[in-house]
Amino acid sequence: MLLAVFLIGSAVLRVALEAGPAIAREVAELGAPHTNGPSSSELMNAHAPDSEELQTMLAAFQKREEMLSAREAELEDRMRALEIADRAIDQKLDDLRVAEENLLGTLALADGAAETDVGTLTAVYENMKPKDAAALFEEMDPSFAAGFLARMRPESAAGVMAGLSPEAAYTISVVLAGRNGNVPRD
Repeated sequence: MLLAVFLIGSAVLRVALEAGPAIAREVAELGAPHTNGPSSSELMNAHAPDSEELQTMLAAFQKREEMLSAREAELEDRMRALEIADRAIDQKLDDLRVAEENLLGTLALADGAAETDVGTLTAVYENMKPKDAAALFEEMDPSFAAGFLARMRPESAAGVMAGLSPEAAYTISVVLAGRNGNVPRD
């Protein structure tokens, strides 16, 4: 620790004692004319571009500035167009959400109406004489007939099945038995 303090102290003393004279020498050299090398004005003239080079550079800078301004204006136009497109997309999404809600409401009404119609038709078949209902069920597609028989009270469905031909009764029974065969079991 003591060694570090001595080293730092030495550095401070050197800077304090030697920096002043070094700075004074540099200031004196700047003020005195040089006889060995080129003067500062000669150095400036040797490296200074002539007016033609300056005009060319200035023209290039102006052209570059114009290109950058045009590009900036183009980017601003694109940004405005993107903002307009974003607003239009948001509006379309809102419109689609409203349309979807309306469609879901309409589908719910249609499903409810269809369910009511099927329930009514099932009640009609249940209230028919089994022999008359069986004649209608003979003409129906087996899966369609199975849908009605599944909704009917077991007593009414049994009367209709008894009135069917053995082939029709068998086909409808197979459809009824297999309707829920693909349902996953826990």
